[in-house]
Amino acid sequence: MVPKIRRGSRTHGLLVYLYGPGKRDEHIDPHLVGSWDGFAPDPGRDTSPAPDPKATLARLTAALDLRVKQAGDRAPAKHVWHCSVRTDPGDRMLTDAEWNTVARRLVAATGIAPEGDPDGCRWVAVRHADDHIHILATMVRGDLRRPRMNYDFKKAQAECRRIEKEWGLRRLNPGDGTGAQRPTSAERFKAERTGRPEPSRDTLREAVRQSLAGAATEEEFFTRLREAGLRVKVRTAPSGDALGYNVALPGDRNRNGEPVWFPGSKLAPDLSLPKIRSRLADDTVDQMTSLVATSGRPDWSPPARARRSAAGIAERAAVFLDGGDEAAAQLVGVGELLDAVAQTSPAATRAELAAAAREFERATRSHVRAERADTRALRSAARGIIQAGSALGRGEDGGTTAMLVSTLVLVTLAAARWHSARGHAQQAHASRQTAEHLRTAYRQTAATPMRALHDQGRALPEAERRTHEATIRAALPEQQPRADGTPTKTDALVATLAQAEQAGHAPQALLQQAIAMRELDTAEDVNDVLVWRLRRLAQLPAHPGEATPHPQAGTRQPTASTNDHTSNRTAPTAAARPADPRTRPPRR
Repeated sequence: MVPKIRRGSRTHGLLVYLYGPGKRDEHIDPHLVGSWDGFAPDPGRDTSPAPDPKATLARLTAALDLRVKQAGDRAPAKHVWHCSVRTDPGDRMLTDAEWNTVARRLVAATGIAPEGDPDGCRWVAVRHADDHIHILATMVRGDLRRPRMNYDFKKAQAECRRIEKEWGLRRLNPGDGTGAQRPTSAERFKAERTGRPEPSRDTLREAVRQSLAGAATEEEFFTRLREAGLRVKVRTAPSGDALGYNVALPGDRNRNGEPVWFPGSKLAPDLSLPKIRSRLADDTVDQMTSLVATSGRPDWSPPARARRSAAGIAERAAVFLDGGDEAAAQLVGVGELLDAVAQTSPAATRAELAAAAREFERATRSHVRAERADTRALRSAARGIIQAGSALGRGEDGGTTAMLVSTLVLVTLAAARWHSARGHAQQAHASRQTAEHLRTAYRQTAATPMRALHDQGRALPEAERRTHEATIRAALPEQQPRADGTPTKTDALVATLAQAEQAGHAPQALLQQAIAMRELDTAEDVNDVLVWRLRRLAQLPAHPGEATPHPQAGTRQPTASTNDHTSNRTAPTAAARPADPRTRPPRR
């Protein structure tokens, strides 16, 4: 049950809309289901001998506005309180009597008309559809004072949660005031009228978020906004310092032909210029070298190397998310990493990855505050992915995308656990939805390389295969033995261990290191997760069609005691800085 509250100044105008046909003739049988005294005139069901809906509407308006006129100048300029309440599509249909109860409980809970108060405000509840009602109240009491309306939205939400529990309706997640502002009805209707897939507010919020992903400086952020095709207006003080910014979509104009500007703070709470400055100042990404060239062989493409490096950084972020409130800072960096991957991924997976980034945006904000210093590695990884450019959907690019997405699934599930432990219902739900989108994207990207690895595992000599299967069963006792001639889910893992051994690594030690990196309970397929961890640790190609690297002289082999946790808070190593992204637009 979702309440939505607005304020206005035209009682008659709102009643005309509520009793009218609607913008698409969607209003069916508009009628009162409740009122302040139970005797208010009903323009929808006037039973008088000579019904006149317009006259009845005028009488209802006069009755509602009576105290407003008596109060005169003491009445608030916006004296109309309008609350729409909608049930979930899966809920049963409520009767008029039940909607009357809902309306009375909400006006009492919000202070409009407290229970048993003869001087409560006047109100009516109008029903013109099966799934919702509109409550209209005039905010002047019988004693001509204003009602106490502090936190009316939160109080309405809390009462709706109680009604859901008592009546067996779908229980929605309570809000905490940290969500982004939703598009208004006018914005949604405008998007439909102009043929846009979504309201401008949503498009701009995503574009601003993507422009911020991995940005090193305020100037670079504004440059990316313009390169993304947005109109940008920076508000400056007399000293020349920027105070804030507004963005608009090209061609989006109001009735006067002027651009429709949105300040960053109206797109999302964390997109105001002060919040962006705080993030940039704390993270100092521009002081860190890019991760593009720190992992993988020189013959692999920059996108592949950037994704491989980002997978290791993301793995460490998951460990942070198992900690205390300081883990809140990691969520921002994970969000930027998702935005960077979505912008630069091939078309086949871009939609799912973009949906994942959008969902996780809600998970990055809560009332928990933490220092952001530990997000430097994540933001630098996002910057490296942006700088490396668009990845192909095949070969090493495709394999490392699967490697990174597999890791991000576990990261977002760790975020869901972290939020759930703190009662952040909406953020936890958003994290779980993100994981579902990522799983879909993973299945798309991993199908080809995993199929090739399964084939390679089955093609190994029987003795070698059995040796590696024994290694797997010793490390993972829950893995079942392989039936003769029957493919098993460990074939890809067997092939990876064989290739790691060929490259000069000790398979048992390497497998133990991969298992110890963090828990595997949330993995949809433990074998897949371990395959990608092993291939990253052993510097094996992510796509099995690539040649397996041979060990370099003096290469130090991993031991069973090696644990990736020891480097959780270590900044990435120095490397040559690639070209500045301000010289070219980020890939989208």
